[in-house]
Amino acid sequence: MNIHPALQTPTDIQRELAARAKARRLELNITQAELAERSGVSLGSLRRFESTGEISLRSFLELAFVLGELKEFSALFRPLQTVSLFEEAPRPRLRSRKKAPAKESI
Repeated sequence: MNIHPALQTPTDIQRELAARAKARRLELNITQAELAERSGVSLGSLRRFESTGEISLRSFLELAFVLGELKEFSALFRPLQTVSLFEEAPRPRLRSRKKAPAKESI
């Protein structure tokens, strides 16, 4: 699929990742059964992934590991970088729960 990345939907990206994973599997001359066994992902899940793009995150990461692409995921969701020397870096929000009122004993 040749859609500009800014115009892709999550479904488009799912299908594209599935096609890339299948292409990598074929480049490495690995059968679906072999990849399933090496990754610990069921053969049915692998087949569903390659045809629809549907898979759990854990299984996707297991497949990426066997296909030699797990390192790419370490770049996701890194902290935002400061754009200017004159701007302060964003401060992380500290979150805490409000304490529940103490129950009165009878």
